[in-house]
Amino acid sequence: MARILIIDDEEDIRVLLRMAFEECGFEVDEAGDGEEGLEVFRRQPPDLVITDMVMPRKDGSETIAEIRQSLPDMKIIAISGGGQGLDSDEYLDEAEGYGADRVFDKPVNLLDLVDAACELLNIE
Repeated sequence: MARILIIDDEEDIRVLLRMAFEECGFEVDEAGDGEEGLEVFRRQPPDLVITDMVMPRKDGSETIAEIRQSLPDMKIIAISGGGQGLDSDEYLDEAEGYGADRVFDKPVNLLDLVDAACELLNIE
């Protein structure tokens, strides 16, 4: 069974994503920001990371960069609804620059997100 790490400072988003992925048979870990996410990542590396871009303590760009440095082949999906004066496209472009495999605007279409995760992990 594939393990996914969801990193987002919005608890409602984490719960929604957890439910969608668990319903599809994934194991899910959660973290409320990039710093906590990297701690969870180091303890038990997942098969895929889904990270928000705008978070306190450590944002998505820093999180993606550290994950890429530690495990260059890790599958990463970035999500963003914008914030801090920038729209989501600017954050998602930045995420791709740091190495995100896929990017999605919030509110994210859950079916598209699950499909992207399955595609990245070669799950049918």
